[in-house]
Order: sequence, then structure tokens, then C-alpha cells
Amino acid sequence: MNDNSVLLKKICDNIEKVIVGKRNAIELAVIALICNGHVLLEDVPGVGKTSLVSALAKSVSASFSRIQFTPDVLPSDITGFSIYNQKTCEFEYRPGSAMCQILLADEINRTSPKTQSSLLEIMEEKQVTVDGITYKLPKPFMVLATQNPIDYIGTYPLPEAQMDRFFIKISLGYPESGEEVYILSRFLQENPLETLEPVADSSDIIAVQNEVRQVHIDNTLKNYIVEIVNLTRRNEFIALGSSPRGSLAVCRAAQAWAYYSGRNYVLPEDVKKMLLPTLCHRILLKQEAKLKKISALDILASIIDKVYIPLSDTFKKAQTD
Repeated sequence: MNDNSVLLKKICDNIEKVIVGKRNAIELAVIALICNGHVLLEDVPGVGKTSLVSALAKSVSASFSRIQFTPDVLPSDITGFSIYNQKTCEFEYRPGSAMCQILLADEINRTSPKTQSSLLEIMEEKQVTVDGITYKLPKPFMVLATQNPIDYIGTYPLPEAQMDRFFIKISLGYPESGEEVYILSRFLQENPLETLEPVADSSDIIAVQNEVRQVHIDNTLKNYIVEIVNLTRRNEFIALGSSPRGSLAVCRAAQAWAYYSGRNYVLPEDVKKMLLPTLCHRILLKQEAKLKKISALDILASIIDKVYIPLSDTFKKAQTD
């Protein structure tokens, strides 16, 4: 196991001081960070979405900004704006909320489509453009957006183009009874988030991001990923299948999970673990599926079960080591 994989586990352990019993969700958020990707946190209110983002930012000593999306939030609130300085007779750039390393877009589906679309360039290009001038965002940069899956009044559903830009989708869910009792005891006196100390910094994360891309992924696994993605485009219950960006997200997430596990090569298990969180939000279901109460997770699980994974020399060697 390399030193940086140990560091990633320390980051997850540190976040667990605040978020109880959600190790898988924490690991997925860290995976997205080291893949230079963005996260969509979809869950009911009060389960710790905002706390997870805050704990992640504190754990890696990253600059953090939060914007509470409402119908009156403007694109300039995110990107920033230019203001005329009468003393210098020049326009000066005033940064918006996006000028940070970790941006929490809280309740993203409560703002207007125009404001939502202002995130597109930010998420894809890692830059903002104001009055024709481009400003680079600090590295690493990550957007974590939250939304409530059951409240549709006064919301604007995210368009497919923006959903596709989220690297991974995470749901926390309610805690178990024993975990909730522990949460009550832990938070009764003080909020652990207030005393949380960083265990890494930006240079550590950038170094890991560079190393993750060097993890070997065999061609047989690339073919396996493409076959699954192609099946999402031909399924009878899916109106819109995953894009090539989805295939790339699965590859990178599998590389990151292998790296997190202390390996420099990807195994089939790494790919299978990352398929659902990276693809489920990229497919659009037909009305027939909704009427039959068939979810995207159900369809993807059935597709994965049908596809055979051919073993290569890399996997055979790994099994004998």
C-alpha cells in the first residue's frame, strides 16, 4: 500500500468524526475529489449532506464557499462581476462564490435554469469568464451540489447536460438506530465539525490526482465498460443512455478505487463498485419504467448482471500474487 492511499484513508477517518456510519458515501466523495470530479448529493433534508462537504473541505485544508440557491440568485453571484473604481478609473473584478477550492451548491434545483447553466463552464473548464476576461479557479477545485429528491414544489429539475457533468452521485440515507443514538451523544455537547483538524493539504491532493491517472486499466475492462454503457443506450426502459463522458467517469473512478486500495492496476471488482454511482444519474428513464416503479439502479444492476467480464493476464496474475 502506497503512502498516499494511507493518506486517503486518514481523510476518510477524519470525516467520520463528523459523519457517522456513512463510510461508503465518504469514500465516494474522496474518490470524486482525487478524480478532479464533481458530486451530486441527493437526499432528504437533515441527513448530513452539508456537514459532509464541510468536513471534507476542513480535512484537506481547502478554501470553502457555500451558496444557498434560491430563485433570486443570479449568475454573477457565482461567477463574480466587474465594478468601476472611480479612483483608478478602471473596472475591477469582484470574485463570486465559485472562486474557491470546494464549492457547496446547496439545493441547486431551487434556482433558475439560467443560474444553473452558469455552473457549466465552471464545472467543465475550471474557470469563470466575466466581461470577456477569463479567471482560473484555484486547484484543486470541486463542486458538491445538494438537492432534495422528493420536494418538487418551486424547483427546477437539472437538465441532462448538467447532470452529465457530475462525476458521481451520492445518497447518504438515514442512519441505523444505533448510529443515530451515537449521533445524539456525540453532538449533544458540541459539534465535532468545529474542532475538526486537517490531515492533508492542497498539494497532497494535487499529487494524488496526478498519480491516479497512471493506474493501469486493462483493455478488457475498457471493453467491459463500453459494453455496459452501450446497453444503457439500447434498453427498452431507458429514453436516454449514458454518454461517453459516463464511460470515462467509470474508468477514472475505477482507477481511483484501485489506488485507494493500494494497487497500481484496476481489477473487475473496482469497475463493478463504481458503475452504479457514476452512471445512475446519467440515464433518463421512459415513462413506462416510472409507471412500473423501475428505478435507474434496478435497470443498471440487471445490465451489469448480463455482461460477462473476460479475465486477462493482469487479473490472473493478481489472483496468484
